[in-house]
Amino acid sequence: MRCKWSHEYQTSTGAHNFYNQPTQNINPYGFSDIQASNSDSNISRGKGTKTCPQFYTLDSAPSLYGSPLAASISDETNVLQPLRALKNEFLSPESDVDYSGSFSSPFTTYDTIQKMAPHMDLIQLLTACAEIISEADNLSFPKEKLAISASKALMDVLEKRVSESGEPLQRLGAYVLEGLRARLLSSGNIIYKKLKCKEPRGSELMSYMQVLSQICPYYKFAYLSANVMIAEAMENESRIHIIDFQIAQGSQWVPFIQTLSRRPGGPPFLRITGIDDPQSAYARGGGLRSVGERLSQEAESCGVPFDFRGEVQPSNLKVQYGEALAVNFPYVLHHVPDESVSTTNERDRLLRLVKSLSPKIMTLVEQESNTNTAGFVRRFRETVDYYGAMFESIDAAARPRDDRVRVSAEEHCVARDVVNIIACEGGERVERHELFGKWRLRLTMAGFNPVRLSSSVSGTRLRKC
Repeated sequence: MRCKWSHEYQTSTGAHNFYNQPTQNINPYGFSDIQASNSDSNISRGKGTKTCPQFYTLDSAPSLYGSPLAASISDETNVLQPLRALKNEFLSPESDVDYSGSFSSPFTTYDTIQKMAPHMDLIQLLTACAEIISEADNLSFPKEKLAISASKALMDVLEKRVSESGEPLQRLGAYVLEGLRARLLSSGNIIYKKLKCKEPRGSELMSYMQVLSQICPYYKFAYLSANVMIAEAMENESRIHIIDFQIAQGSQWVPFIQTLSRRPGGPPFLRITGIDDPQSAYARGGGLRSVGERLSQEAESCGVPFDFRGEVQPSNLKVQYGEALAVNFPYVLHHVPDESVSTTNERDRLLRLVKSLSPKIMTLVEQESNTNTAGFVRRFRETVDYYGAMFESIDAAARPRDDRVRVSAEEHCVARDVVNIIACEGGERVERHELFGKWRLRLTMAGFNPVRLSSSVSGTRLRKC
């Protein structure tokens, strides 16, 4: 993993952006009419799922394409000429598909791809498969049949090249292939729901999350950064209220409570309102009651006055007089539908609701990837780039590749997201990440202002890198 300097408020571990405003009285807020934007060009037409301070950021693309399994997707060598010819044949309006024995018959298509495969790296194979599946969406018989035949031939090759216990891209490739296969079969949401049904419960999921946090710097650093910013914003406050829109297991707040217990002059009163994200695997494992009990026990052992509230609906949120409010959005806002999914634009609506509560600080942690409104092929490339870098960083933890705990952690905490991004469309696609610039625009329009990252956060990044 390489680190580099940037002069914007973002990281590829997520858009770690911190916004604040002076504490104000709570005022009622009215929502204006929202215009819909149909910018997702790959919403199905009836085919199922086809249906600012310095900081460190992960330089993902060079490390990804420099790996032994990857090379530039735009490679123009003669190796790919047969594949280009095949694609041109079923894309050209003038060509006629003759299955009686022409170059483009299903049998010849399969043989052609089998001969090319040894000369193509994993990224090229995955991308070629994604491109052909995307093109098949817009074809009619018999060309659609040819495209499907080509994609299935590529999948047969890929099946032998990916592995859940292999190199980083081999592991990612296994989940990407599952997503591609589900998309081709128009069963993306069915596959996604089956993956969700396999989610572990309770301590098992918590264990997987802890493993992922230990072996991948993305999550641990993200939560640590948010905690540092909130703690510094609340340095002189005697009553603190944190609204966490994805409380998960509540693990983020254990070290925060411990930090408050060491405050000179005694710890402040702390209230945490926890909200579950129903789309998140992290929300499973005992419910809000067990989270509240765990945090209450931790606060009691540390001598921190504490109150926990579990709220289901954001509209039920309440802030008491004298409380300094912090709002935390950790890896959750990308699950909230925006204008590309629904005319109600719940994503921006929620941000304005939070603004009306007058928080002293709001922290946002998100993946830095354009998988929201991008067309399928571009979304596919973004997914491979982002998660490829993540798997590379996990590999750097020197944990054995055949370690079943690591495999399970990747499967339950990462694979679901990858499959959903690739296989699903429309309202069924809930993993909708955005780039920092888009988040900045949304937050600015909601009335938030950026604040500088603390030197404590920068120092932590330097040590981690």
